[in-house]
Amino acid sequence: MTHFDAAAAAVQAALDAGARYADARVMHRRTESMSARNGEIEELNQDEDAGVGVRALVGSGWGFYAVPDISDAAARAAGTRAAKIAAASATVPGPATGLIPLPPASGSWSSPCEVDPLGVPLSEKAALLVGLTTTMREHGADVAESHYRVWDTAKWFVSSEGHRVDQRFRECGGGITATSIGEGESQRRSYGNQYGTRGWELVTGLDLPGNAARVATESRELLTAPPCPAGETTLILGSEQMALQIHESVGHAIELDRILGWEAAYAGTSWLDVRKLGNMRYGSPLMNITIDPTIPGALGSFGFDDEGTPAAMRYAVREGVWVGVLAGRDSASVAGLDYAGSVRSDGWARLPMVRMTNVGLTPGPHTLDEIIAATDDGILMETNRSWSIDDRRLNFQFGCEIGWEVKNGKRGRMLRNPTYTGIGPTFWQSMDMLSSEVTDWGIPNCGKGQPGQTGHTGHPAAAARFTGVRVGVTG
Repeated sequence: MTHFDAAAAAVQAALDAGARYADARVMHRRTESMSARNGEIEELNQDEDAGVGVRALVGSGWGFYAVPDISDAAARAAGTRAAKIAAASATVPGPATGLIPLPPASGSWSSPCEVDPLGVPLSEKAALLVGLTTTMREHGADVAESHYRVWDTAKWFVSSEGHRVDQRFRECGGGITATSIGEGESQRRSYGNQYGTRGWELVTGLDLPGNAARVATESRELLTAPPCPAGETTLILGSEQMALQIHESVGHAIELDRILGWEAAYAGTSWLDVRKLGNMRYGSPLMNITIDPTIPGALGSFGFDDEGTPAAMRYAVREGVWVGVLAGRDSASVAGLDYAGSVRSDGWARLPMVRMTNVGLTPGPHTLDEIIAATDDGILMETNRSWSIDDRRLNFQFGCEIGWEVKNGKRGRMLRNPTYTGIGPTFWQSMDMLSSEVTDWGIPNCGKGQPGQTGHTGHPAAAARFTGVRVGVTG
């Protein structure tokens, strides 16, 4: 019995049990992670699982059921059970759930991979991590840590509308962290922490050994650096911090299930109102945010989402105006939209839901050096250390690992414990300079849903400048 056969059997069983629509995903996943601390391997994890998850739609109710077995009997039983759960859910009064039209797709897709991450010997990976922590310790770090993570996932998708799609994702990434301990506080500097749908060449391309000494030295220097001053100033954010800024204050806010209130119980809602889509100003004219799962090697890339919708780029914000959302076929139907394509699950045992793909900024007209040179008085901040944002994704406060004064167009002294705060649209409307130097940052631990799911999202980002921002916030 092939993987497609198992998915097809589950779909047919759901239809036989009364579903008007059904789809199934067979998934096989292997994972591996390793971490080192202070010259020794601390942890090695390897895992492998497989199973089939089935969605069924009856009236207004979705049903989902999953089993760790892809035999014909198990797949059919799962399909039948999913339809029964849907029928029970459909007893709640309400109109039948609609799905926007989607032509049936048939095809294969795989992420680019030059060096199979799981094919690299464990001894070679361990030597890399141990060497990195040893270098950081030699350059002043009290605690030196390094890590990598690998995912290898194969999917086979079948729907009652005729979809038949298979995909393979090889994802990996890694990073280093140095912590220095002083009197009454500690300071941390990290590097790497990049993830993507690529092979081990992504990790080697980070040049972690070439940055280990710098990271440790900066963590030690931060202990005696002056604190970030409090007040209102011009803020320059490095691209890594910009990636998280996009993720928290744009990516989650444009998830249509949040906007419709479907996620309110756990992950919160959104300050956005779908009735203002297409005419509400989100940011300055420099703000162009795309939803683009077609970027080669980015962590949020795929060929088809988990409803079988082919990957396609569209704008979420264009020249500062909110024009698009992350949507699924059912939420798009409720909102009166004609596109979906942003539904994924983190495994065969989880119900697919609206998730970020690659949500990021298109390049601006400047460089980081030009932004600094054009700034008379401001602060440059890099690399997230802490974050807080309300459940409407509107009011936020972020702390960064490191900051620098910018005076008369030059980067000056280092600052410790830099923080900034803002309100989403006010903050984005103050962006007046944006770099052309875009980096694809991946966030592999985005939480959402009940039961909880961990999503892999990508965020193309570049350094940017914002005016009139409150910094040095401590409460």
